Amino acid sequence: MTFYQELQLNQAGSKNLLKKSETLKEKLYHMWVYLVKIAVTIAFCFFFVSIFSILFGNENSIVGVVVLLCLMVFRNADLGIRTGQSTMLLALFFVIMTVCPHLANQSSPVLGMLLNIVALAVLILFGCHNPFMFNQSTLGLGYLLLYGYDVTGKSYQMRLVGMALGAALTCFVFYRNHKNRTYKRNLKDLIQEFDITSSRTKWQICQILCVPIVLCIAELCNMPRAMWAGIAAMSVILPFMEDMHYRVRKRIVGNIAGVICFTVLYFLLPSSIYAYIGILGGIGVGFSAKYGWQAVFNTFGALAIAAETYGLQGAVSLRVIQNVFGVVFALAFCVIFYWFMSKKDRYKQ
Repeated sequence: MTFYQELQLNQAGSKNLLKKSETLKEKLYHMWVYLVKIAVTIAFCFFFVSIFSILFGNENSIVGVVVLLCLMVFRNADLGIRTGQSTMLLALFFVIMTVCPHLANQSSPVLGMLLNIVALAVLILFGCHNPFMFNQSTLGLGYLLLYGYDVTGKSYQMRLVGMALGAALTCFVFYRNHKNRTYKRNLKDLIQEFDITSSRTKWQICQILCVPIVLCIAELCNMPRAMWAGIAAMSVILPFMEDMHYRVRKRIVGNIAGVICFTVLYFLLPSSIYAYIGILGGIGVGFSAKYGWQAVFNTFGALAIAAETYGLQGAVSLRVIQNVFGVVFALAFCVIFYWFMSKKDRYKQ
């Protein structure tokens, strides 16, 4: 494996190489490559998002985050169908992520929920046909981030331009990387494979319905940062209940641990470098191969931003409440939904 190829490995792949190292020299080499990868990734992400902030305004820095996320994922991940149709779908996804979160924010919570259901239905049904590729962690997360950091007026006009640029970049990279691959299935096959009795379709329906309902309830209860509850719910909804139980536990424990660590750093570090705690969290995520540790370090970035608006106590309270509510509601929703569907299937038999 070349140096470049090793740089392309994810955290689990890099750590697997470290475990398999037979000599100290080999282990030190793989560790060095791993550290280089983390440093390059953090530097590139910081530079990329900064460029978007400069071009389209600080309030649209989240656009840089969403575009970067899509670029990094879809340069390797596919949608399971012909490249040309997948590219057009990606363009459509960007339109949905640009328009629908903004319209939902301008509507009442209930009307916004209905709009979110329609938007997520397109993203999930056509973009997340293979649950184990975790495209929902890209498309769903991107949608919720843009929903949570909505803008209006001139800033929204700049967001339109930024997302258009992001769509062009993502589609170009995706088509270039996948054009020589052969796919036997097409868009029609995705539609025909929709089967309410399959675990995949049930999982998709849970994502489509549960996440918007969580957002709606949080907003009706006047809870700020409703997207946190939505993201928490989205991240734990998986096709198999055993996996979902695992994620719910790790999300709650990891979130609480992250809050505690952030609070300690907040009091130990000078206020002039509070903003860099989020970067520290990004580095931690880079070193984390397991979901529980990722939940810990993801908390840093979220709290670093929220603490500026709500203060430390308010941000910490919101983070814990929103995450616990999101994952517990998602688990209860899916348990009831799967029970109802199993009962319906037995009745048909």
